[in-house]
Formats: sequence, C-alpha cells, structure tokens
Amino acid sequence: MKFLLVAINAKYIHSNLGIYSLIKYAQDMFADRKARGEEFPEIQIEMGEYTINHQMEWILQDIYRRSPDVVGFSCYIWNILYVKELVRDLKKVLPQVQIWLGGPEVSYDAEAVLRELPEVKGIMAGEGEETFYHLVEQYMAEEHPAFLSAQPGLIFRKKDGGIHTGTPAPLMDLSRIPFSYGSLEGLEHRIIYYESSRGCPFSCSYCLSSIDKTVRFRDLDLVKKELSFFLDRRVPQVKFVDRTFNCKKSHSMEIWKFILEHDNGVTNFHFEISADLLDEDEMALMERMRPGLIQLEIGVQTTNPDTIREIRRKMDLVKLENNVRRVNSFRNIHQHLDLIAGLPYEDYESFRKSFNDVYRMEPEQLQLGFLKVLKGSYMEKMAGEYGLLYKSQPPYEVLSTRWLSYGDVIRLKGVEEMVEVHYNSGQFRTVLKELVKEFDEPFDLFQALAEYYEENRMTGISHSRLARYEILFRFIYENVPDIQNGNKAERYRDLLMYDLYLRENVKSRPSFAREQSPFKEAVKQFFIGEAKCPFLLKGYEEYDSRQISKMAHAEGMGDGSVVLFDYKNRDALLGNARAFRLVMKDGALIPSEI
Repeated sequence: MKFLLVAINAKYIHSNLGIYSLIKYAQDMFADRKARGEEFPEIQIEMGEYTINHQMEWILQDIYRRSPDVVGFSCYIWNILYVKELVRDLKKVLPQVQIWLGGPEVSYDAEAVLRELPEVKGIMAGEGEETFYHLVEQYMAEEHPAFLSAQPGLIFRKKDGGIHTGTPAPLMDLSRIPFSYGSLEGLEHRIIYYESSRGCPFSCSYCLSSIDKTVRFRDLDLVKKELSFFLDRRVPQVKFVDRTFNCKKSHSMEIWKFILEHDNGVTNFHFEISADLLDEDEMALMERMRPGLIQLEIGVQTTNPDTIREIRRKMDLVKLENNVRRVNSFRNIHQHLDLIAGLPYEDYESFRKSFNDVYRMEPEQLQLGFLKVLKGSYMEKMAGEYGLLYKSQPPYEVLSTRWLSYGDVIRLKGVEEMVEVHYNSGQFRTVLKELVKEFDEPFDLFQALAEYYEENRMTGISHSRLARYEILFRFIYENVPDIQNGNKAERYRDLLMYDLYLRENVKSRPSFAREQSPFKEAVKQFFIGEAKCPFLLKGYEEYDSRQISKMAHAEGMGDGSVVLFDYKNRDALLGNARAFRLVMKDGALIPSEI
C-alpha cells in the first residue's frame, strides 16, 4: 500500500518540515516493530513537494503517475485554494484513492471542510506525527477500511455518512520525534527548517500559536547533535520555526553558545525572538558572534499601548528599543522588525506613529504586514466587536476595521510597496538617511513616494533596478525643497550613484550619472599603481590594471573625490562592496576617510 504526503509550498526555496516529520516518525516506528520481529504488509510512504507556481495540471499528473492508495495534503492559508482544486480533480482521475487533509487551515473547522469537500475521507487535526502513524496502522490492517476506529486527532466520515469529530491529538514529548532529515538530497538550494520547541507562552490574539500555551522543548543533547549535522554539511541557512525562541533563557543560551563555538564560517541561523526578553548574558554572547552567524526576526507589531493590551500582548517597548539599538551597535546581526496594520485601536495616525517608532530603531528590514484573521484565533472571534472585515478567501487579509477604513488600507499598501523597494531591498540605504531628513517623519517620505508612483501611473509595474534609481532621482528633484540649489542637487546625485555601485558593478548607467571624463586619467593611473603594488585592493594580485579596473569600480563625485568600490571584499552583514574615498593630491589619487 502506498501513502503519498503532498506539500504545496509558497516558493521553491521553502520546504515543509511538517510532512518530513510525519514521514520520518512513521517510518521509524514501523522499522522498530519490524526489528522486533513483527510481520505486517509492506507500506510505502512517499513525499511530493510542489509550489503554488507549478501548474495544477502538472501536479495532478505527477500524483496520478505515482499511483498512491492514500494521499494526504498539508493545508495552509497560502495553498488551501490549490489543494481544494486538486482534491476535486484527483478524485475524478483516481476514484479509489483515499484523501486526507491536515494542517492549520483545516484543523479548526474540520466538519465544515468535510461538508464542503465530499471527496475527502478525513482530517488529521493538531499535531500529526502520532496521528498519522496510527492512521497508517489502520490502513495496514485493512487496505481500504470501510470505517475507521476512533483515534485522537482524527475527524472522518463514518460508515453511516455522519462525521466523527473525535478528541484532539495529545501533545507529544518533542524529544520522541526523530530528526526529520536523513539526508539533504534535494534540499541543496532550499531553506532548512528546524524546531527546538513547540507552543508559545504568550496569548497574542491574532496568532494560532497562542492556542497551545504549553511550551515543550527538545532535549538539548539532541538539538546539538542535529545542529552538528547541518554545520558539518555547511548548510547555508537553518531557520528555527520556534515561535518565541528565547522564551526560556537556559534553552536559547545553550543553543547560541553551541553555534558560536562550532561556527563553520558559512551557516546562518534564523531565530524569531522577543527582543525585550534579552538580558546582559545574551547580549554579551551575541556581540562575540561572526557577522552573519545569526539573524533575528522581532515581532513588534505595534507601539500603541491600547492595541498591545487589546491583542493580549506583553511587551516592554522601552527595553525592546534599547536592545534592538544595542544589537545594532554590534554590526554583526541582521534584524528584521515586523509591524501589523489592521489591529484593534490602531487607526492611520496611530500606525504612522508605530512605523516611525520602529523605523528609528534602524532594523535591516522593516516588514509592514497586514492582519490575517486566522481560523481558530481569538481575533476571529472578536471580528464583530472590532468591525473587522476581511477577505473571504485565504489569506483572510483585513479590509477594514472600526479604526481603519478600506481607503486607509489601500494607502498603507502603497507605503508597504515603497518600504520594500527602497528600504528592505537595501539598495538605497545611504540616500534614504539623507532624504528622510526632508520630511517631518520617516513615514511621510514613504507615503509621498507611494503617492508619486500613483500619480505617475507607475504602480503595478515591474521596474528594473536602474529604473528605480531614475524614478527616485526625479522624485527628489520634484519634491525636495531648495533642490534647485546646485550643491543640494549634486549631493543627492552623488548619494544615488554611491548606493547604485555599492551593491554591484553595474554596466549600464542612469541618465543622471555624472560625466566621468575629468577623472579618467587619474583613475587609470590609480589602477596601474594598485596592480604594481597593491595597497587598497587585496585579492587582485593575479590581475593586471585593466582587469582590475573592470572588476572594481571608481566613481568620480561632485566634490572632486573618487569613491572606489571593492567587490571582492564585501561587508559580511549587508553584502555591500567595501568602499574607499580617494582624493587628489599632487596629481595622484590617495585614500581618505569615507
């Protein structure tokens, strides 16, 4: 008998830890029974991983060719519509197949899902490892059971056509679950997901993790052994899926110490944390880490105290800000701070303040997200009281609230796009630091950019990187006060060119780029000197001056200086080229401070 567990991920680089874990648990349990001398029918358990970008017809064909007897789909807000389409068509081409669903998108209204999809045999609700193993046992006893015995975590159609609701699956000892990765074959270019704990001690009303307030931790000896597996194989990134990784200091500290002591110089570890929980011990440990060893995702969500209280969130904003700034000062850890628009008691002006508060913390990324009203969450129960209207289809994103109109949401969508393009891309860091001073608040800059794009009909268009620089230059020229002052205009021209070449040695130049002929001879002589006796450019020793001039870049600026961009030696945290300012002295370019 063949079981096929199907994951439809949002992107190719993602993988589905859930079905990896279910398969490995069941395989290990049956292997143990076989080792004890038990005899039972041969069981095949396979995995099918796809993405929402695959054509549905192709996925359907692939599942059909595999000829499974039982198919299980992992269901989330990003794939449930695809799953429903597949389920309906799969039953037509494989009428004998038994179809099961699992995951958060079907666990909290399982009966309604079964009524909507008569093609589905049942649903696995809650934690799935034990549930799936016992389900396979039942199929093993009878190839296509006419009815199933009651099993915690199973909601299914009974023999008489009714629906058996059952009891929730009991929470598992996390250390009993086997390591999900027997090998990394097929995962070479994907993010590796890993969990060292389940559950969350907090009760945020918009989050499903708050339902399971019992936080369980995996044995630290197991965790270290499994992290060694990733480190030995020099995996590029391991993303912990723990909801609040640092909720237990002894656990987080031990893991952070381990990866610091066993750093392979390559692997990056991603953690979702509460920054206000960090203390001096954790800070001192982080300060010692290699740039890029870890990155932190910090869910601020809002700085409105009324909103924080209403969403049942506990957060010391003063400590959070201080800790974020302290980590920033280390210059070795990428921080990603999140905000959510559409929360109760947060109107447009309140969100503007939350944005400005977080922007001033200077994270490497500021994620402006929109409330998603998840099934089973407290937020869903409170929707009526909040006047909360949201999309009827996944991902159930907010449309309006008592405090935020749909028009406000549209405006914030524009701000979100401008933040992604100009801030989170990291391509305009230098010019933004200057440009934001021209506005009363940081939010106002991004709002003005969104309005500029809308007025000039540039929204919804995929602009090239060079085009983004052209657009920003025009925006500055048309919106910055006193830009007609020659010095100010030239200053912004230089900042844009600096940012442009900081990331990559582009071959095409924007229309506003300064003419470089006055610097040509001095730059040529500089590269000749570096080829003969390297002083600034390390790692170019095997190349001649002409080759070096193509591999590095020298850009003449309005003040007569030249900025040298070294792409062989990049910033370990941001990936930007190393940059030097060169000034003319006695007819030659020499280094100066930058």
